[in-house]
Amino acid sequence: MKKVFGSAKEALDGLLHDGMFIAAGGFGLCGIPELLIDALVESGVKDITIASNNCGVDGFGLGKLLDTRQIKKMMSSYVGENAEFMRQYLSGELELEFNPQGTLAERMRAGGCGIPGFYTKTGVGTVIAEGKEHKEFDGETYILERGIFADLSIVKAWKADETGNLVFRKTARNFNPPAAMCGRTCVVEVEEIVPTGSLDPDHIHLPGIYVHRIIQGEHEKRIEQRTVRKREDA
Repeated sequence: MKKVFGSAKEALDGLLHDGMFIAAGGFGLCGIPELLIDALVESGVKDITIASNNCGVDGFGLGKLLDTRQIKKMMSSYVGENAEFMRQYLSGELELEFNPQGTLAERMRAGGCGIPGFYTKTGVGTVIAEGKEHKEFDGETYILERGIFADLSIVKAWKADETGNLVFRKTARNFNPPAAMCGRTCVVEVEEIVPTGSLDPDHIHLPGIYVHRIIQGEHEKRIEQRTVRKREDA
């Protein structure tokens, strides 16, 4: 089966519909599938629910989909660094489902493993637990969290071979692997595509069984916040 496509638009062809549920990789400004996000903006698909650690920043990453009002609901663990996110949420234009960061990652991983739900102590006694099933194990209270099963996963990797085996670089190996696992269809953008068999099997972070379509492209290297020491007087 052909997995390599010529552009983000081609790779998303036939996969998009209004009201769909998308899992997106990335953490802050690291490992963001920016080319696929641009293609989503161009497509005009609307009323999207997105599960992602955060929603990019103003004017970059998933923040572009906020600017075009294409997102209906975010399932996130962090919403800082984005003034438009705050404005839309406080004005009632955007739905928000907060998830503890580890819980969100595990919900994605669980979905990718076919696990419909799991119990965790994280969030017990907080608003996170409201409306969720509680159960005691060995005298401790846990809440039930559901696995995430998305219509589409969009992720960013460093390298892929032609069968979709992926290697992530440093911090970009964050939410990308679990996000890739939980989508019925997974589309990946990479910096380099190498011949099948050229990747060391021990260095592969996500096997190609999870990956359906791949594109290669140039990516912007942003620094989220730069802090430097004051120059000392000579």
